[in-house]
Amino acid sequence: VQLQASGGGSVQAGGSLRLSCAASGSSWKIKNMGWYRQVSGNRRELVATIANNGIPNYVDSVKGRFTISRDGAKNTVYLQMNNLKPADTTVYYCSADLDSGEDVWGKGTQVTVSS
Repeated sequence: VQLQASGGGSVQAGGSLRLSCAASGSSWKIKNMGWYRQVSGNRRELVATIANNGIPNYVDSVKGRFTISRDGAKNTVYLQMNNLKPADTTVYYCSADLDSGEDVWGKGTQVTVSS
């Protein structure tokens, strides 16, 4: 499975961006998909995940502002980010959990929010 993320960019505070992550290869092995972002110390913080059954999960700091969705036909997961804040500035990573227990990561995409 390979993941290709896109959609990052620069916006002013209060603006919106939509991230996309397309899966290719053995995509039928994917269980959950999600978005993480880099925080201090090179750690990655969970932003949002969505299960195969469509149930989403969000970190508290983005609830009400971000929406994760999944298009099974296109093997693509989206992260709609509204009311962006400077604190949201960082690199965002797409991830997929496979039924083998393996985690797959895409390359990061930069999101920059100016005040």
